[in-house]
This record gives sequence, C-alpha cells and structure tokens, in this order.
Amino acid sequence: MSTVNRINTPSSVMGATGSGKSTFINEASGSDLPVGRGLESCTSEVQTSRPFVLSGRVVTLIDTPGFDDTTRSDTDILSMIAAYLSRTYEHGARLAGVIYMHRISDLRMSGTSKRNFRTFRELCGESLLKNVLIVTNMWSEVKREIEEAREAELRSKDELFKPVIEKGALLLRHDGTLGSAHTILHYLINNHPAALRIQQEIVDEHKLVEKTAAGSELRRTLDEQADRHKEEIRGLRAEMEAAIRVRDEEMRGELHKALEKKQQDHLHIIEQSSQRMASEFAAERARLEARITQMEGEHQKQLQALADLQGEITRVLQEKMQREYLHVRKQCEVFAAEEVEDERRAHELEECPRASALAEEGYQKHHVRSLLEEVEKAYTMKEIAEIAGVKGPEVRGRERLATLEEEKQQQSSATVEVAERVHAHEGERKPARLQDGLEQAKTPENLFATFVRTASLFIFGYFIFLWIWEVLRSLRGCLTASDTWVDYAYYDT
Repeated sequence: MSTVNRINTPSSVMGATGSGKSTFINEASGSDLPVGRGLESCTSEVQTSRPFVLSGRVVTLIDTPGFDDTTRSDTDILSMIAAYLSRTYEHGARLAGVIYMHRISDLRMSGTSKRNFRTFRELCGESLLKNVLIVTNMWSEVKREIEEAREAELRSKDELFKPVIEKGALLLRHDGTLGSAHTILHYLINNHPAALRIQQEIVDEHKLVEKTAAGSELRRTLDEQADRHKEEIRGLRAEMEAAIRVRDEEMRGELHKALEKKQQDHLHIIEQSSQRMASEFAAERARLEARITQMEGEHQKQLQALADLQGEITRVLQEKMQREYLHVRKQCEVFAAEEVEDERRAHELEECPRASALAEEGYQKHHVRSLLEEVEKAYTMKEIAEIAGVKGPEVRGRERLATLEEEKQQQSSATVEVAERVHAHEGERKPARLQDGLEQAKTPENLFATFVRTASLFIFGYFIFLWIWEVLRSLRGCLTASDTWVDYAYYDT
C-alpha cells in the first residue's frame, strides 16, 4: 500500500506563446486553466495548477506567459516571472525542474524563438540544465517524417538545443495524452529540488532584475533592436540627404519628420523598457504577495483533502485486509478440523487390519496348540498301554511299536515345523500388511482388497488344519491297529 509524500514538488512550464503550456498542464493535472486559440496569448500572469498525486508525490505545475506575449513586452514578462520565482524562493520553495515547450510544427526556429530560448537558458543557469526538459508537441501523423527531421535538427545544431542537451537537458515528445504527460513528469519528480539562477541573483545576491543574467540577455536583445533602428535611421538620413541634393523640399520635410519620430520612438522604447523593468518588478512583487498567500491557503486545503482521501483509502484497505484475515483464519480452522478427522479415520483403519491380524495369529496359535495336545494324548495312551502289563511281545510287535513311535515323533515334528512356518510367514507379512493398510486403507477398494487377503489367509489356514487333521486321524488309526495286534499276540501267548 503506497503512501503520499505531502511535500509539494513544484515544476515550472515555460515556452513561447501558443506552444501548448496551459494545455499540457491541464492534461497532466486535470486543471481548467484558460487555453488560448491560435497565436494570441491567453496566459497573462503566472498561474499554478491544482496539486495532484503522481507516484506517491504531490505535484504542482506553474504556468508562465511566453516572452513573445501579444499583450505585454518581454521586459514585463521577465519582471512578472522574476517576481513570482523570487517570492516563492524566499518562502522556501525549490523547483524540481523546468519544462520548455516547443512546437514541432514550426517550419523553422525563428530569431525571436532563439532569443527567447537564450533568455530562458540564462534564467535557469548552467547548473540547473540537468533538470530541464525540452518537450516537443503538436506532432502530426501525416507529416511524421518531416517533423522527425526537424527534431534531429533541433538536437544536432549548436544554435538550437544541442548545447543544453550536452549539459544534461532531455529532448522528449508529447503526444497530447494523459499517459504521455505523466511519463514526462516522471523525469522530474524524483530530482533534487534546486534554485534557478535568477532566484539566487535576486534573493541571495540582491541584484536588480535588469542586472541579472536573464535581464542582461534581454537588454542585449533590446540593444540589438536599437541597433536595427539606428540602421533604419541612417537609411532615412541617407534618403533625406539625397532629397536635399535634388532640392525636393517636400520630401525633405517628410523625411525629417520621419527621422525625428523614429528617434523619439527609439529613445522612448529604451527609456521605458529600463524604467518599466524595475517598476513592473516592484509592482508585480507587491501584487503577488497577497496572491501567493491565497494560493498557499488553497494548496493547503487541497493537500488536506488529498490526505483525507488517502486516510479513507487506508481505512477501507485495512477493513478489507481484516475481513480477508478472518476468512482465512476460519478456513484454516476448518482445514485443521478436517485434518484431525482424517487422522482419526486413518488410525481406525490402521487398527482394523492390526486387530484382524492379531485375531488370525491367535487362532493359528490355538489351532497348533490343539494339534500338539492331540499328539500328546496319543503318546500318553501308548504309555498307559505299556504300563498296563503288555509284556513279552514278539519281536515283530516290538519293532512295530518302535516304528509307530518313530512315525508319531516325525508327524509331531512335521506339525510343529508347519505351524512355525505359518507363524513365521505371517510374521513376515504382518508389517507389510500393516503398512499397506495404513497407506491405502482410506478407499473402499483398498478395504475390499484387505478383506480378500484376510479371507485367503483364513482359507489357507483352514486347509492346513484339514491336512493336519487327516494326519492325526491316520496316526490314530495306526495306533489302534497296533494295539489290536498286540492284544492278539498276547492272547495267543
């Protein structure tokens, strides 16, 4: 069960006007930030998305207006972004990374786009480029090969994205889906939060916006524009001088007025840009104080709502686990009871063959004992007859008696030997029968097989008994005949 890390992980999204910054933020966070149509800017101030959870982290995305805004100058935009970033930096916030959006559908990267990216690079600083993602969007299935060639050009040219990629930045694609947006954000959420260069310059080094690296780059851009204006003025002067030479007073007057206006416009732009950069920064910083406080309150409420939701999910999961535990415990008790019952039945089945074997053994011992008693009785009867006074028989009678006695002993020995063999045979088969009965006596088929074996042994013993019985009967007949012969011999003498 995953838990939510309540530490907020903010990331900034920057790029040119119309590059899809607000759309990307809405897709990733489920927010409803206003989205512009066409190339006219819609984001006129810094905004934040509603916090959302991604891989156990609370993520917030910061939407910024583009430097080529259609309603504000680049100096105003830089002052606005610098004011917001410096204020959040003072409150302890650090960015996990920065996403720079770029339209892959643009035929080429214009001079304005290049200047804007240079300003963006100076705003981030060289040390933070490893936390920068350059995301190309607005891919088309129809022009895929052309756009892939543009992507390769962006990656390989020094005047485009190659220098920042070599310093650790990543160039990724966005296909306009939620899964694509979250995949891109996974590259940032585990970064170690760090400060941008402009945050350190304004807060730690107490520099003015126009003195920062980004402000200097923007100033250099304005100077380039001023140089172009000067070139235009020199061209106008040349045209004016040509008009003077041909004494075209009317043309001279128009060119003089255009020259004066161009100079005034140029001076006004330069002065206004420098003044407005400082004043706009101060005004924007003051205005953002209340807005940041309000946004922090809203974020705390949203974070609390996320925590409550996580707690409810945890409670439901715990109840589910408890129910599953009780169910498994009950099943274990049932299985244990069934196992005890099976062991009891197995013990009964084990005792049944053992009792049968013991009964059979006892019967065989009793039968052998009876046979021995019969033989002993016959021997005793012979001794009684001898003691009764049968004396002086003939030699043939004595030899006959000796032969009968020897036959009786042989029959008795044979009977004892047979009984011992039966007992030994049963003793050898007894462990095997007990083991088989223990392993296989749990099925009706095995019970029937055990019964058949027992009956077979009983029948075998019965036939042994009949054979011994016949031997004893023959022995008894012989003894009776011998006694009669002795009596005849006695009376004859």
